[in-house]
Amino acid sequence: MTKQYLTFSLDSRLYAIDVFKVQEVLTYVEPTKLPCTAPYIEGLINSRNQGITVVNFRKKFALPETPLTKFTRIIVIELETLFGAVADSVNEVIEIEDDAIDCPPKFGNAISTEFIRGIFKKDNSFISILDIEKVFAEDNISTIPSEVSE
Repeated sequence: MTKQYLTFSLDSRLYAIDVFKVQEVLTYVEPTKLPCTAPYIEGLINSRNQGITVVNFRKKFALPETPLTKFTRIIVIELETLFGAVADSVNEVIEIEDDAIDCPPKFGNAISTEFIRGIFKKDNSFISILDIEKVFAEDNISTIPSEVSE
């Protein structure tokens, strides 16, 4: 079966998430800081009258921090609630056959293999496909927003 994935970059590596989990991609806006949250929680933004907790993937995955650029984006991901994920850049939507996805290697990954569903080779690059449900599992995220009004 063929599925579509949104590809994005973090720390010069390519990642992908199921496009059907993506609500929208936003130009980066500074989130409102929240007290008593994990260091990887950037804060809260308002999009379509909804409060969205923004997670900095670089901090979440213990990658080195870099300055924001004009390419920095927030990927709004829809699970049981909405989350925003900060990415260095968003690239394209690609189609991948299920049988073209390999198991992640046990070592040499920039992020923990618990968050990687598989890898896919495109041209001369490897794309790590994130298990976005595990990334945003309750025991991995400490803040869930409620609706906000303007």
